[in-house]
Amino acid sequence: MMMQGIQALAKATRPAQAAATKTTTTRLAWRAFSTSGPAEYTQEHRKTLEGVKGRHLMRIDDYCKEELEAILAFSRHLKDLVKAEKVPQALHGKSVACIFQKRSTRTRVSTETGMNLLGGSPLFLSSQDVQLGVNETIKDSALVLSRFNSLILARVFGHDTVHELAEHATVPVINALSDMHHPLQTLADFMTIQERFGPENVKGKTLAWVGDGNNVLHDLMLAAPPMGVNLRICTPEGYRPDAGIMKDTEALAQKFGTDIWVGADPIEGVAGCNIVVTDTWVSMGQEEEAAKRIKAFEGYEVNSELMSKGGAADDWIFMHCLPRHPEEVSDEVFYSDRSVVFDEAEARMYTVMAVMATQLGVTL
Repeated sequence: MMMQGIQALAKATRPAQAAATKTTTTRLAWRAFSTSGPAEYTQEHRKTLEGVKGRHLMRIDDYCKEELEAILAFSRHLKDLVKAEKVPQALHGKSVACIFQKRSTRTRVSTETGMNLLGGSPLFLSSQDVQLGVNETIKDSALVLSRFNSLILARVFGHDTVHELAEHATVPVINALSDMHHPLQTLADFMTIQERFGPENVKGKTLAWVGDGNNVLHDLMLAAPPMGVNLRICTPEGYRPDAGIMKDTEALAQKFGTDIWVGADPIEGVAGCNIVVTDTWVSMGQEEEAAKRIKAFEGYEVNSELMSKGGAADDWIFMHCLPRHPEEVSDEVFYSDRSVVFDEAEARMYTVMAVMATQLGVTL
């Protein structure tokens, strides 16, 4: 599917929806949605997830459409169990080695808390504890950790590192972030989107990305088509997503019948969108490029004026994986009722719980 040619969506929806767009301070009458109920997480979902046992998670399209839907249903089910304080100790005696080359609040807290809730034991390993490929080869580290732990979760700089861990480990490996992919964030994002709109109402929505063409965007791109979500990708020239990921996304969009638009104008980028997402403009390890990047992203701040001028849908919500910086989004939007950033952060725990449990053959 050609990415530049699909601009009818913006032109068709902008005039009618511009007037309907409310200011971000308006309290929205969100549709009440409960994740409980016997039809939400079914035996069919459980059967689908049996096929995930023992598999690595490197990028979000390691899950097929049915597995993605099932893992999200399981995540919502786990949230219900946590809220009801009825989480079974299904991973008692299991452990996860958590390797952090890059520090993170949400990834560490969600993984350690989630594993504890399931009865398992998380083990935090900083770059001072495990120097991958320095004093010991990545292969040897993977083989050693596999002897002690049931799972390995790794938050690393280069994707090759986590890929090599998975290649040699004899237990399932989870990519908790690399320079190319962030599948755990995408699971949390789509769980949050489902909670806001209802799982049955996600298909046909439009997600606009306004920011850097980075790892977070890559997995959103790969997950959107199977979820039935259209994409509007807005980045400055020179900050586009990876060409290989773009090619994979176009193939998925063609398969699932969704639309893709790519451009550099934020106003055009948010046209008709139901979901607007951004991320940090300067990732960890890019500090020397900070001034250059901030200048390149002038005009990319998500604010109420941008959303109004662009003609976003009247039910639009704002997402950010955190931590945010003031130049990326105005306080007016970030702390408004349209913002789901803290729901999104909370969802990180339920989704990583689902990933770890299913890799160990537990579907509750």
